[in-house]
Order: sequence, then C-alpha cells, then structure tokens
Amino acid sequence: MAERVLYGYFRSSAAYRVRIALNLKGLDCRLAPVNLLKGEQKSAEYLAINPHGLVPLLDDGGIRIAQSLAICEYLDEAYPDTARLLPADPAARAKARSIALSIAADIHPLQNPRVGKYLQAELGVGDDGKTEWIRHWIRTGFAALEAQLAGTSGRYAVGDEPTLADICLLPQVFSARRFEVELAAYPTIVRIAEALERLPAFADAHPSRQPDAV
Repeated sequence: MAERVLYGYFRSSAAYRVRIALNLKGLDCRLAPVNLLKGEQKSAEYLAINPHGLVPLLDDGGIRIAQSLAICEYLDEAYPDTARLLPADPAARAKARSIALSIAADIHPLQNPRVGKYLQAELGVGDDGKTEWIRHWIRTGFAALEAQLAGTSGRYAVGDEPTLADICLLPQVFSARRFEVELAAYPTIVRIAEALERLPAFADAHPSRQPDAV
C-alpha cells in the first residue's frame, strides 16, 4: 500500500485537526514536518506539492489534498468503514459543519501568522496590538459559539460522539489558551474541551506530543 503522509506544523491548528481525524479513524500516517517559523512552507520543494504554501497537506498514496476540512471530509468518504466524522442525520451533519466552519472560516484565519505579519510589517501594529487583535477575534467567535452550544450540545459539540465540530473546537481552545484568552465566560466550550482532552485520539494529537514540537 502506498504511504500516507501528512505535511504539517505541530502548532498549526489546521494540522492539529487532521491529526485528530486520522487518530479517530485509526489511519496510520507519517508526519512530515514543515517548519512555518523557518519559512519552509514557501520553499520550492513544498510549493511544488502545495502551491498555496500552507499546511496541512495530505498525500494519501498520491492523492494530494489541502485544507483541513476538505481533508477530513475526504477521509470520511474514502474510509467509510472507520469512525465517522460527520453524523448520519442531515440536521446534525449540518450543525457539525456549521460549528466547524465558524471556527475554520471565521476565527482561525484572523489569528493566522501571515495575517499577523501583515499587521506588523504593513500597518505598523506592535506585538501587543497584534496579540489583542487575535484575542478580540477569538473572544468574538467564542461568544457566539458558547451561545450556540449552551442549549444544544450533548457530551460533545454535536451529541454524544465526537464529530468534525469537535475536531475544530479543541485546537481552537488550544490557541485561545496559548494567547491567554480568559475562558471563564465560555463554560460550555471549556466543558466540551475537557471531555475531548480525555479521549486518546484527541490527546495524542496535541501539539506537545508531536515529533517536531519545539
């Protein structure tokens, strides 16, 4: 069988999501570190396989897919006999996608390193201003998520089994803690995150457990 390779960076929220997905599905994968701090994502070698110059990228035996949510949905469709990342019920499936997208499209991009670099290099924002920018958008997104989850979540974000929503939620909580966002205002998010952290598939994907962690 052709090798399955995940190109990523240990602290990338997007790569973290895919590691969780692979663990939940029990799919073996070789991790190929791409050091974002050293600019390896812009190397000619990496751009040859991912012209966007971003992580993660999954190479599944020659099938190359970028973007974490696309990778997760590919894994769900390509390996249907493994744990499902999206619920069978259409309404629950839409809810899981909605939560995942609110994180992956509305919160995470605004804390992306390339956004921070632009703020500093082109707009003259200092380190403190950049950090407050990141915290503001995390708080804004979490306030909406907390209101959504408080009345509808089960053990996890959508019911009592982990889904794509949780795959996105825990890495974003990791980022919030990294940027020292106060989480007391989001008790439902914290409860779900703590439950997820007890699951081996999520715990083993944590950035601190990756071979390229520095």
